[in-house]
Amino acid sequence: MAERPLEGKVAIITGAGSPIGIGHAITLGLAQAGARVVLTDINQEWLDQTVGEVREIGGDDCAIGIASDVTDPQSCQDAVETTITQMGGLHILVNNAGTNPRAAGLGSTSGATPANFWENSPEAWSHVVAVNLSGNFYMSRAAVVHMLDQGWGRIIGVTTSMDTMWRKGGAPYGPSKAGHEALVAIMAQELEDTGVTANVLVPGGATYTNMTYSGDPNLRDQLIQPEVMQRPVVWLASDDSGEFNGRRIIAYNWDDNLPLEERLEKCSAPAAWPQLGQQAIRLNR
Repeated sequence: MAERPLEGKVAIITGAGSPIGIGHAITLGLAQAGARVVLTDINQEWLDQTVGEVREIGGDDCAIGIASDVTDPQSCQDAVETTITQMGGLHILVNNAGTNPRAAGLGSTSGATPANFWENSPEAWSHVVAVNLSGNFYMSRAAVVHMLDQGWGRIIGVTTSMDTMWRKGGAPYGPSKAGHEALVAIMAQELEDTGVTANVLVPGGATYTNMTYSGDPNLRDQLIQPEVMQRPVVWLASDDSGEFNGRRIIAYNWDDNLPLEERLEKCSAPAAWPQLGQQAIRLNR
């Protein structure tokens, strides 16, 4: 891969403001690969801080921050239009924004962690689903029209491990991420042969983010570091990945020492598990 394979490309990364975590790592990785990046987040202070950090890598014109709420369809549309106007284009969308009840300040009614599903308030359920599922639809819908018009685009969804999707105490986070992965699989099929691809990227397990880090430095060392996302996200966002669509990459298993074909065999599989086969009963009538 070229040293700066994303030169000339513009990327939006949602949930990119936090000074730690997956969005932060992905944003730095894309900028280091030559992309100009647009960070969206609801936290303006975080945005300003991280935009400044990115500009130290690529210069003053390599990054802008947009205060945007992925749960608001108009805010998503505005973010895309602002990106195209101010940055001159849009080629890559990384749907990374995510939350859980604790991070959103909407803990269970019992205060227990993890909570039984019935101990989650309707407000907690609705908010997590709005961020982790609906927001990805709103952003993808807003961005894909421009991508289709130019015949090139990359939509990358950050979901989670299958274990997390259905583990006990995991609602509503797990189901919302399962929905996001299913959405990516549907988008990929509908985008086939358009020049626009849709894929999933996951770290591979519990990762150092605001949602997992308690402040204990010993715990941090037991978590996957979010920088594992950088090499695979750059490849997914590049010209080289044009034939790769509807797949999930586990970043922890990405091995630069392997030839690309072997690397992808080791770290990837179809998104949303279609390899399990068709489950619906089909009656012959």
